Amino acid sequence: MGVCERFAGSWRRFIVISLRLLFLLPAGLPVRSQGDSQTDNKVMDNITVRQGETVFLSCSQGDVVTHTAWLNRSSILYAGEDKWSVDPRVTLVTLNQEEFTIKIENVEMTDEGQYICAVQTSSKPRTTSVHVIVQVPPKITELSKDLVVNEGANVTLKCLASGKPEPSVSWRLLSPSDENIGSDDEYLEIPSVSRQRAGTYECTAVNEVDTVAQTVELMVNYPPTVLEGRDVGVTLGQRGTLECEADAIPEADFEWYRDDRRIFNGFDGIEIEDAGGLSKLTFFNVTEADYGNYTCVAINKLGSANTSILLYEVIQPTSSTLLQVETTSVLQMTSSVLAKTASENIAILEGPGAVQDGNSGSTATYAPTCLLLIITLQLLLKF
Repeated sequence: MGVCERFAGSWRRFIVISLRLLFLLPAGLPVRSQGDSQTDNKVMDNITVRQGETVFLSCSQGDVVTHTAWLNRSSILYAGEDKWSVDPRVTLVTLNQEEFTIKIENVEMTDEGQYICAVQTSSKPRTTSVHVIVQVPPKITELSKDLVVNEGANVTLKCLASGKPEPSVSWRLLSPSDENIGSDDEYLEIPSVSRQRAGTYECTAVNEVDTVAQTVELMVNYPPTVLEGRDVGVTLGQRGTLECEADAIPEADFEWYRDDRRIFNGFDGIEIEDAGGLSKLTFFNVTEADYGNYTCVAINKLGSANTSILLYEVIQPTSSTLLQVETTSVLQMTSSVLAKTASENIAILEGPGAVQDGNSGSTATYAPTCLLLIITLQLLLKF
């Protein structure tokens, strides 16, 4: 058989099937409610399926069936066992006297719409229609990139999402506060941003199908603030360290000054060590000339701040100063004891029933005095 003959045979077959379908499904086929006795049309409940899943479309056959077909809008999917659709996802599942079922795998958004099962029986034609609804999980289609701004700037973060049903969008500040900032909009407005609003922001898109989230990093630059310096006391010849701590983004650079003279690392045996937001100025052998007031300055591109720290001398105790302190302490203790003893003696002498003669007054007076002299002499001999 030649090519022309094969083409003519195929064309005749196409014409025959088309005429049968046209006879079965006249143009402008109405979709009526279930139970329409004149046309015997039936409308089934909607079928909801998620994108990527498989949907089964089925209709009953009933009486002796002469022709049957599944149609999607204006396209014929199956006419009996003959597949008209070129889509490999569409296949025939069951075709017998009771049931005509096809399936569509890996459903896409383009598959959404009305499907009609048309059946020609020995009595009259019958149609069954169903609407397929395809749900699509949310997808964040556009998100702001990580931002670096200066403190006080106005910031807008954008998060656009698609899906079906249409997803809702919300924002959350994950770190450092893990705070729901109460924005249920695709755009998050932060007027006059402060350093406390820096961190990781999460955009979440939610619909009935799924939830997705992505994050944006917001960095806020601000000028340095310096903690108040703590004065340091060091003994002559010992090691001493002055510390200066600053908070800044970008990290601050440190400078040290004595009066108006800047101090550099290694200058006169002084070491300067910077680590992040902390700077240390160390004297390995403090001299008289080192005592005084020092200034620490923290600087970044947005500004500077400073604090003053005093390095003062601590006197090391000697043997003579220790003797003086101890002697004073002992004398004070002795005086207290003698005063208490004298008070008790006087109370005894003047108490009820006490007999005093001419010598009793002198005895009460001289006894504490003699005791004081004896203790004092013992202390002097000791030292």
